[in-house]
Amino acid sequence: MLRLERVNSVTLPVFDTREDPGPNFVNLLVRSGVAPFEVPSGSVSDLSAKGIVIPHGTTIAALRYADGIVMAGDRRATEGNFIAHRRIEKVFAADRYSAVGIAGAAGPAVEMVRLFQTQLEHYEKVEGVNLSLEGKANQLSQMIRANLTMAMQGLVIVPLFAGWDLQRKTGRIFTYDVTGGRYEEVAYHAIGSGGKDARTTIKLGIREGMSRDEAIMLAISALYEAADEDSATGGPDLIRGIYPIIATVDHTGFSKLEDADVAAASQEVIASKTNAGEAQ
Repeated sequence: MLRLERVNSVTLPVFDTREDPGPNFVNLLVRSGVAPFEVPSGSVSDLSAKGIVIPHGTTIAALRYADGIVMAGDRRATEGNFIAHRRIEKVFAADRYSAVGIAGAAGPAVEMVRLFQTQLEHYEKVEGVNLSLEGKANQLSQMIRANLTMAMQGLVIVPLFAGWDLQRKTGRIFTYDVTGGRYEEVAYHAIGSGGKDARTTIKLGIREGMSRDEAIMLAISALYEAADEDSATGGPDLIRGIYPIIATVDHTGFSKLEDADVAAASQEVIASKTNAGEAQ
């Protein structure tokens, strides 16, 4: 039985021991009567008829290298055939040892990431230990499943999750479907409208034992090729100084590359492709 008590002028929910949600923050919201994912009053088609278009974001790629994983995302969000945002961020730290990238309806996707970050922090504070990497992947799967009603109305969210497994001492990559199905990839994956082209580029360039710098260059090249074929994917913008978001996760934790380093690597990729074109 849920009851409310005031502690230091703050109203907090108190549960019977048999109904205590424990370290699961999403269950805490549900049992408190707060829906973590609100269902919109109309479908996406209804909203579009009213002139309301939901921004969508793509493309996200992740691949393993010798000492961890690289996750990269372009910066473009689209509203139909229009560019909604040129500098949106799609790669986030889920916690110290994992990263999550978003594709699909941008607003609900960012909200899911924030809730996921809070869930992992809540678990750590309640239990006193970090959730295992597989446990994190399973928790994200449950959140995607909880979003299924919204997905059926067109607000689809399909994230990409990766991180450093502290027990196995290796990087791991997890993908999902719209129903919350969770699948582990061996070495790489890419999602979003440009995902197919990004996967092809990574497939042709990946090899066992790649260094961190080599993996970063391959990820940038994959996004470049995806942008060349997919209008919803934004490539490096040298005029505006807009470059992909690149992050790595290894035994030291999550690390986001500085813009200057990504710019230099992107310019190197562009130069190499320009030289290859001139050679032909």
